[in-house]
Amino acid sequence: MRAVVTGGAGFLGSHLCEALLARGDEVVCLDNFLTGSPDNVAHLMHHKAFRVVPCDLTDFVHVPGDVDLVLHFASPASPVDYLKLPIHTLKVGSIGTWHALGIAKEKGARLILASTSEVYGDPQVHPQSEDYWGHVNPIGPRGVYDEGKRYGEALTTAYRESEGVDTGIVRIFNTYGPRMRPYDGRAIPTFIRQALLQQPITVAGDGSQTRSVCYVDDLVAGILAFAATSDPGPVNIGNPDEMSVLQIAEDVVAATESGSEIKLVDLPVDDPKVRRPDTTRAQQLLGWQPAVEWEQGLERTVGWFRTVELEAS
Repeated sequence: MRAVVTGGAGFLGSHLCEALLARGDEVVCLDNFLTGSPDNVAHLMHHKAFRVVPCDLTDFVHVPGDVDLVLHFASPASPVDYLKLPIHTLKVGSIGTWHALGIAKEKGARLILASTSEVYGDPQVHPQSEDYWGHVNPIGPRGVYDEGKRYGEALTTAYRESEGVDTGIVRIFNTYGPRMRPYDGRAIPTFIRQALLQQPITVAGDGSQTRSVCYVDDLVAGILAFAATSDPGPVNIGNPDEMSVLQIAEDVVAATESGSEIKLVDLPVDDPKVRRPDTTRAQQLLGWQPAVEWEQGLERTVGWFRTVELEAS
Protein backbone atom coordinates (compact mmCIF):
# COMPACT_ATOMS: atom_id res chain seq x y z
CA MET A 1 0.00 0.00 0.00
CA ARG A 2 0.96 3.65 -0.35
CA ALA A 3 -0.16 5.82 2.54
CA VAL A 4 -0.24 9.56 3.12
CA VAL A 5 0.07 10.64 6.76
CA THR A 6 -0.77 14.28 7.44
CA GLY A 7 0.96 15.52 10.57
CA GLY A 8 3.32 12.61 10.08
CA ALA A 9 6.15 14.22 12.07
CA GLY A 10 4.00 14.66 15.16
CA PHE A 11 3.82 12.37 18.17
CA LEU A 12 1.08 10.06 16.86
CA GLY A 13 1.86 10.63 13.19
CA SER A 14 5.48 9.54 13.52
CA HIS A 15 4.49 6.30 15.24
CA LEU A 16 1.99 5.65 12.45
CA CYS A 17 4.65 6.24 9.80
CA GLU A 18 6.96 3.84 11.62
CA ALA A 19 4.29 1.11 11.83
CA LEU A 20 3.30 1.49 8.18
CA LEU A 21 6.91 1.19 7.04
CA ALA A 22 7.45 -1.82 9.30
CA ARG A 23 4.66 -3.69 7.54
CA GLY A 24 6.07 -2.84 4.11
CA ASP A 25 4.00 0.16 3.02
CA GLU A 26 5.26 3.22 1.20
CA VAL A 27 4.68 6.38 3.24
CA VAL A 28 4.40 10.05 2.32
CA CYS A 29 4.63 12.26 5.42
CA LEU A 30 3.09 15.72 5.13
CA ASP A 31 3.96 18.20 7.90
CA ASN A 32 4.62 21.90 8.38
CA PHE A 33 6.54 21.20 11.64
CA LEU A 34 4.44 23.72 13.55
CA THR A 35 3.99 21.28 16.42
CA GLY A 36 5.72 18.23 14.93
CA SER A 37 9.48 17.83 14.58
CA PRO A 38 11.84 16.43 11.95
CA ASP A 39 13.57 14.65 14.85
CA ASN A 40 10.53 12.39 15.23
CA VAL A 41 11.07 10.89 11.78
CA ALA A 42 14.85 11.26 11.43
CA HIS A 43 15.33 7.53 12.09
CA LEU A 44 12.99 6.74 9.17
CA MET A 45 14.81 8.79 6.55
CA HIS A 46 16.97 5.85 5.43
CA HIS A 47 13.88 3.99 4.22
CA LYS A 48 13.54 4.14 0.44
CA ALA A 49 9.79 3.87 0.94
CA PHE A 50 9.61 7.01 3.12
CA ARG A 51 9.29 10.57 1.91
CA VAL A 52 8.77 13.79 3.86
CA VAL A 53 7.02 16.69 2.16
CA PRO A 54 7.13 19.96 4.14
CA CYS A 55 3.78 21.67 3.55
CA ASP A 56 0.85 23.33 5.25
CA LEU A 57 -2.35 21.37 4.74
CA THR A 58 -4.42 24.54 4.94
CA ASP A 59 -2.91 25.32 1.51
CA PHE A 60 -3.65 23.19 -1.54
CA VAL A 61 -1.53 20.05 -1.56
CA HIS A 62 -1.00 17.71 -4.50
CA VAL A 63 0.43 14.23 -3.97
CA PRO A 64 1.69 12.64 -7.21
CA GLY A 65 1.09 8.96 -7.85
CA ASP A 66 -1.30 6.41 -6.44
CA VAL A 67 -2.51 6.57 -2.84
CA ASP A 68 -4.39 3.79 -1.04
CA LEU A 69 -4.78 5.30 2.42
CA VAL A 70 -4.88 8.82 3.87
CA LEU A 71 -4.40 9.16 7.63
CA HIS A 72 -5.36 12.73 8.54
CA PHE A 73 -3.55 13.51 11.79
CA ALA A 74 -2.50 17.12 11.18
CA SER A 75 -3.60 19.39 14.02
CA PRO A 76 -2.32 21.06 17.16
CA ALA A 77 -3.54 18.68 19.86
CA SER A 78 -2.48 20.02 23.25
CA PRO A 79 -4.06 22.95 25.13
CA VAL A 80 -0.76 24.86 25.04
CA ASP A 81 -0.73 24.61 21.24
CA TYR A 82 -4.32 25.34 20.38
CA LEU A 83 -4.57 28.20 22.86
CA LYS A 84 -1.53 29.75 21.18
CA LEU A 85 -2.69 28.86 17.65
CA PRO A 86 -6.50 29.14 17.75
CA ILE A 87 -7.04 30.24 14.15
CA HIS A 88 -4.66 27.67 12.69
CA THR A 89 -6.30 24.95 14.79
CA LEU A 90 -9.69 25.82 13.33
CA LYS A 91 -8.27 26.08 9.81
CA VAL A 92 -6.54 22.71 9.86
CA GLY A 93 -9.68 21.14 11.33
CA SER A 94 -11.79 22.58 8.51
CA ILE A 95 -9.73 23.56 5.45
CA GLY A 96 -7.05 20.96 6.21
CA THR A 97 -9.65 18.22 6.49
CA TRP A 98 -11.21 19.40 3.24
CA HIS A 99 -7.85 19.14 1.47
CA ALA A 100 -7.14 15.70 2.95
CA LEU A 101 -10.56 14.51 1.80
CA GLY A 102 -9.78 15.95 -1.63
CA ILE A 103 -6.67 13.79 -1.85
CA ALA A 104 -8.68 10.71 -0.87
CA LYS A 105 -11.39 11.50 -3.41
CA GLU A 106 -8.91 12.13 -6.23
CA LYS A 107 -6.97 8.92 -5.52
CA GLY A 108 -9.88 6.65 -4.62
CA ALA A 109 -8.25 6.12 -1.22
CA ARG A 110 -9.67 5.37 2.19
CA LEU A 111 -9.36 8.29 4.60
CA ILE A 112 -9.14 7.98 8.37
CA LEU A 113 -9.93 11.15 10.29
CA ALA A 114 -8.15 11.49 13.62
CA SER A 115 -10.94 12.87 15.77
CA THR A 116 -10.75 13.07 19.53
CA SER A 117 -12.44 12.34 22.81
CA GLU A 118 -12.69 16.13 23.11
CA VAL A 119 -15.79 15.97 20.90
CA TYR A 120 -17.53 14.66 24.04
CA GLY A 121 -16.48 17.78 25.97
CA ASP A 122 -17.06 17.67 29.73
CA PRO A 123 -19.29 14.60 29.43
CA GLN A 124 -22.60 14.10 31.17
CA VAL A 125 -22.56 10.42 30.15
CA HIS A 126 -19.92 8.05 31.53
CA PRO A 127 -18.21 6.14 30.03
CA GLN A 128 -18.51 7.77 26.61
CA SER A 129 -19.85 5.64 23.77
CA GLU A 130 -19.90 6.65 20.11
CA ASP A 131 -23.62 7.48 20.14
CA TYR A 132 -23.14 10.22 22.76
CA TRP A 133 -23.36 13.68 21.17
CA GLY A 134 -21.23 15.45 23.75
CA HIS A 135 -21.34 18.46 26.07
CA VAL A 136 -19.06 21.06 24.50
CA ASN A 137 -18.67 24.79 25.12
CA PRO A 138 -18.11 26.29 21.63
CA ILE A 139 -16.88 29.64 22.99
CA GLY A 140 -14.66 28.31 25.77
CA PRO A 141 -10.87 28.08 25.51
CA ARG A 142 -11.09 24.48 24.26
CA GLY A 143 -13.70 25.37 21.66
CA VAL A 144 -11.28 25.90 18.78
CA TYR A 145 -10.04 22.31 19.06
CA ASP A 146 -13.32 20.68 20.06
CA GLU A 147 -15.40 22.34 17.37
CA GLY A 148 -12.69 21.99 14.73
CA LYS A 149 -12.78 18.24 15.26
CA ARG A 150 -16.58 18.13 15.37
CA TYR A 151 -16.72 20.05 12.09
CA GLY A 152 -14.13 17.67 10.65
CA GLU A 153 -16.37 14.74 11.54
CA ALA A 154 -19.34 16.41 9.81
CA LEU A 155 -17.28 17.20 6.70
CA THR A 156 -15.90 13.67 6.56
CA THR A 157 -19.40 12.24 6.82
CA ALA A 158 -20.62 14.56 4.07
CA TYR A 159 -17.83 13.42 1.74
CA ARG A 160 -18.72 9.81 2.42
CA GLU A 161 -22.44 10.27 1.84
CA SER A 162 -22.43 12.77 -1.03
CA GLU A 163 -19.11 12.08 -2.78
CA GLY A 164 -18.75 8.36 -2.18
CA VAL A 165 -15.36 8.66 -0.47
CA ASP A 166 -14.40 5.68 1.72
CA THR A 167 -13.96 7.37 5.09
CA GLY A 168 -13.61 6.34 8.71
CA ILE A 169 -13.65 8.41 11.90
CA VAL A 170 -11.57 7.38 14.91
CA ARG A 171 -12.04 9.15 18.24
CA ILE A 172 -8.72 9.07 20.05
CA PHE A 173 -8.58 9.17 23.84
CA ASN A 174 -5.58 10.23 25.94
CA THR A 175 -2.43 8.61 24.58
CA TYR A 176 1.13 8.64 25.89
CA GLY A 177 4.54 7.30 24.96
CA PRO A 178 7.95 8.22 23.53
CA ARG A 179 8.23 11.39 21.41
CA MET A 180 5.73 13.40 23.41
CA ARG A 181 6.95 16.97 23.74
CA PRO A 182 8.10 17.72 27.30
CA TYR A 183 6.51 21.17 27.24
CA ASP A 184 3.25 20.54 25.39
CA GLY A 185 1.15 21.02 28.52
CA ARG A 186 -0.44 17.59 28.70
CA ALA A 187 -0.42 15.86 32.06
CA ILE A 188 1.90 12.87 31.56
CA PRO A 189 4.81 14.64 29.80
CA THR A 190 4.48 17.56 32.21
CA PHE A 191 4.56 15.29 35.26
CA ILE A 192 7.53 13.29 33.92
CA ARG A 193 9.50 16.43 33.05
CA GLN A 194 8.83 17.95 36.46
CA ALA A 195 9.75 14.72 38.24
CA LEU A 196 13.04 14.30 36.36
CA LEU A 197 13.94 17.92 37.12
CA GLN A 198 12.98 17.43 40.79
CA GLN A 199 10.34 20.17 40.48
CA PRO A 200 6.91 20.15 42.14
CA ILE A 201 4.34 18.07 40.24
CA THR A 202 1.51 20.47 39.36
CA VAL A 203 -1.82 18.65 39.64
CA ALA A 204 -4.90 20.62 38.63
CA GLY A 205 -7.75 20.93 41.10
CA ASP A 206 -7.74 18.29 43.79
CA GLY A 207 -6.61 15.61 41.33
CA SER A 208 -9.82 13.62 41.61
CA GLN A 209 -10.73 14.16 37.95
CA THR A 210 -10.19 10.98 35.97
CA ARG A 211 -8.47 10.06 32.72
CA SER A 212 -7.89 6.86 30.81
CA VAL A 213 -4.48 6.63 29.15
CA CYS A 214 -3.50 4.38 26.25
CA TYR A 215 0.08 3.52 25.27
CA VAL A 216 0.90 4.72 21.77
CA ASP A 217 1.70 1.26 20.34
CA ASP A 218 -1.77 0.03 21.29
CA LEU A 219 -3.40 3.10 19.78
CA VAL A 220 -1.54 2.68 16.48
CA ALA A 221 -2.54 -0.98 16.31
CA GLY A 222 -6.19 -0.03 16.78
CA ILE A 223 -6.08 2.71 14.16
CA LEU A 224 -4.47 0.48 11.54
CA ALA A 225 -6.95 -2.31 12.28
CA PHE A 226 -9.78 0.17 11.74
CA ALA A 227 -8.16 1.51 8.56
CA ALA A 228 -8.21 -2.03 7.14
CA THR A 229 -12.01 -2.11 7.33
CA SER A 230 -14.55 -0.16 5.28
CA ASP A 231 -16.45 0.89 8.41
CA PRO A 232 -17.36 4.60 8.63
CA GLY A 233 -17.10 4.83 12.41
CA PRO A 234 -16.90 6.67 14.60
CA VAL A 235 -15.03 4.24 16.79
CA ASN A 236 -13.41 5.00 20.13
CA ILE A 237 -9.77 3.94 20.49
CA GLY A 238 -8.40 4.29 24.00
CA ASN A 239 -7.90 2.50 27.27
CA PRO A 240 -11.12 1.69 29.16
CA ASP A 241 -9.26 1.62 32.50
CA GLU A 242 -9.71 4.83 34.48
CA MET A 243 -7.35 6.57 36.91
CA SER A 244 -7.42 9.82 38.81
CA VAL A 245 -4.98 12.51 37.75
CA LEU A 246 -3.55 12.39 41.27
CA GLN A 247 -2.85 8.66 40.86
CA ILE A 248 -1.07 9.31 37.56
CA ALA A 249 1.10 11.93 39.25
CA GLU A 250 1.95 9.60 42.15
CA ASP A 251 2.84 6.79 39.74
CA VAL A 252 5.13 9.12 37.78
CA VAL A 253 6.95 10.11 40.97
CA ALA A 254 7.44 6.43 41.81
CA ALA A 255 8.55 5.47 38.27
CA THR A 256 11.14 8.26 38.13
CA GLU A 257 12.28 7.74 41.74
CA SER A 258 11.90 11.48 42.10
CA GLY A 259 11.90 13.52 45.26
CA SER A 260 9.27 15.87 43.79
CA GLU A 261 6.29 16.84 45.89
CA ILE A 262 2.79 17.17 44.46
CA LYS A 263 1.44 20.71 44.29
CA LEU A 264 -2.25 21.43 43.65
CA VAL A 265 -2.97 24.29 41.22
CA ASP A 266 -6.11 25.87 39.79
CA LEU A 267 -8.27 23.74 37.54
CA PRO A 268 -8.29 24.96 33.90
CA VAL A 269 -11.54 26.29 32.44
CA ASP A 270 -13.80 23.52 31.03
CA ASP A 271 -11.42 20.80 32.21
CA PRO A 272 -13.34 17.51 31.94
CA LYS A 273 -14.15 15.90 35.30
CA VAL A 274 -14.21 12.40 33.85
CA ARG A 275 -12.98 10.82 30.63
CA ARG A 276 -13.19 7.12 29.77
CA PRO A 277 -14.07 5.44 26.47
CA ASP A 278 -16.60 2.73 25.98
CA THR A 279 -14.50 0.52 23.69
CA THR A 280 -17.14 -2.15 23.10
CA ARG A 281 -17.40 -1.25 19.43
CA ALA A 282 -13.64 -1.47 18.86
CA GLN A 283 -13.57 -4.86 20.58
CA GLN A 284 -16.46 -6.21 18.50
CA LEU A 285 -15.50 -4.65 15.14
CA LEU A 286 -11.72 -5.01 15.32
CA GLY A 287 -11.05 -7.57 18.01
CA TRP A 288 -8.93 -4.82 19.56
CA GLN A 289 -8.11 -3.97 23.13
CA PRO A 290 -5.05 -2.42 24.79
CA ALA A 291 -2.24 -4.85 25.58
CA VAL A 292 0.36 -2.64 27.30
CA GLU A 293 -0.17 -2.22 31.04
CA TRP A 294 0.13 1.27 32.50
CA GLU A 295 3.21 0.43 34.57
CA GLN A 296 5.00 -1.02 31.53
CA GLY A 297 4.07 1.87 29.24
CA LEU A 298 5.06 4.43 31.87
CA GLU A 299 8.46 2.75 32.31
CA ARG A 300 9.09 2.92 28.54
CA THR A 301 7.99 6.54 28.40
CA VAL A 302 10.13 7.61 31.35
CA GLY A 303 13.08 5.78 29.76
CA TRP A 304 12.67 7.83 26.60
CA PHE A 305 12.34 11.11 28.52
CA ARG A 306 15.63 10.37 30.26
CA THR A 307 17.31 10.68 26.84
CA VAL A 308 15.84 14.14 26.19
CA GLU A 309 17.58 17.33 27.25
CA LEU A 310 15.23 19.04 29.68
CA GLU A 311 15.30 22.62 30.86
CA ALA A 312 13.49 24.12 33.80
CA SER A 313 10.50 26.15 32.63
